[in-house]
Amino acid sequence: MGDLTSSIINSINRLDDAFYHGKVCGVQGLFVEISGLIDGMSVGDGCDVINNRGEKIPCEIVSFRDGKVLAMPYGSIEGIGVNCDVEFTMSSPVIYPHESWLGRIVNAFGEAIDGKGPLIKGNKPYFIKTSPPPAPFRDRVKGKVDLGVKAVNAFLTICKGQRMGIFAGSGVGKSTLMSMMARNTNSDISVIGLIGERGREAKEFIEDVLGEEGMKKSVLVLATSDESPLLRRQAAYVTMAISEYFRDENKDVLCMMDSITRFAMAQREIALSVGEPPASKGYTPSVFSELPKLLERAGPGAGNGTITGLFTVLVDGDDHNEPIADAVRSILDGHIVLDRAIAERNRYPAINILRSISRTMPDCDTKEEYAIVAKARKYIASYEDMAELIRLGAYKKGSNRDVDEAIFYYPMIEEFLSQTKRDRFSLEQCYEMLGNILATPYLAEE
Repeated sequence: MGDLTSSIINSINRLDDAFYHGKVCGVQGLFVEISGLIDGMSVGDGCDVINNRGEKIPCEIVSFRDGKVLAMPYGSIEGIGVNCDVEFTMSSPVIYPHESWLGRIVNAFGEAIDGKGPLIKGNKPYFIKTSPPPAPFRDRVKGKVDLGVKAVNAFLTICKGQRMGIFAGSGVGKSTLMSMMARNTNSDISVIGLIGERGREAKEFIEDVLGEEGMKKSVLVLATSDESPLLRRQAAYVTMAISEYFRDENKDVLCMMDSITRFAMAQREIALSVGEPPASKGYTPSVFSELPKLLERAGPGAGNGTITGLFTVLVDGDDHNEPIADAVRSILDGHIVLDRAIAERNRYPAINILRSISRTMPDCDTKEEYAIVAKARKYIASYEDMAELIRLGAYKKGSNRDVDEAIFYYPMIEEFLSQTKRDRFSLEQCYEMLGNILATPYLAEE
């Protein structure tokens, strides 16, 4: 009761001293044109349009033209007509996270949508759009994050505060891999943003993937594919803001976002509507300026807390050099590439070890661990270089000892990389299993 009373008092204290009003003077496409008192307004401020049914439609100011405000509604424009009243809030969107948000599902406004009652609001405001801690004062990444997936734990070890991308075409297993990590992680808190995802997958993700135990230490931010581009974009910002709250509480946060591509698509829709010219494959310049603003917010903080980021990227037509994939890869600290050819061989997760990299891994591994992984990578590379000849039977055994050893160890390494959705392997188990494989004596006469 004390927390609820405090939340109500805080909400009252945050009410504005005055309201500023305007009138709708036109509706064009996705935009509402507003006239009236616009002094002091700025792009990104919020407003509420009162439609003809008396409902408040929240909007965001996205542009100014000919002395009028152009606002984009978060919901449907149905019922909005000329001379509808508009209330300006004259403030950037903020949320007030609280520890009690764990186990809850929230929308792009930071409001509960799980039917468990309203959320308790914290005392400190967190702006939905904000800057990361100053670079000179951020801590270095340190310590490993156990994600329970053999291929990632051993070959692509992720450190606390690292930002990693999961790149794949449609239907290759991005969401499944992310769900395995969400369930198996040893991080203190998980903040999961489902951006523009299928609505039916939300319940499956909660019940089948996270389960009751996983949900207890998670906050889920949900914006489905049928919602407006403003909501889909804002859900990504809210995911980061909630992660920053728990980071500031000195927690090690695992922030997962599925997917960055749909965030970029939402920003593209907004920018094209405003009149911004397309630059690369239809993506506008603002898309490429917004990506680092979002992704840089993950990472170590200026205290003891960290945000480890896992971001999925849907590559268009399996082209890993398409604009969004290329831009995201240049910002993040590593990438996990899922290969359709590997998935077609029924090896899941379909991670292409040779095309994937964790940039902070060398500094996190011990010399012994790094030596084991480097040796296994060498065998994979040797086998893949000669794979066509081996499959055709054109390679003659004994021609090259390195290739002969690779042929011997490759099936065992492939089996190690394979894992079902329900399996979990600790970091120690992964290194031990891989070490045992490589310790198997190679018999040249076989």
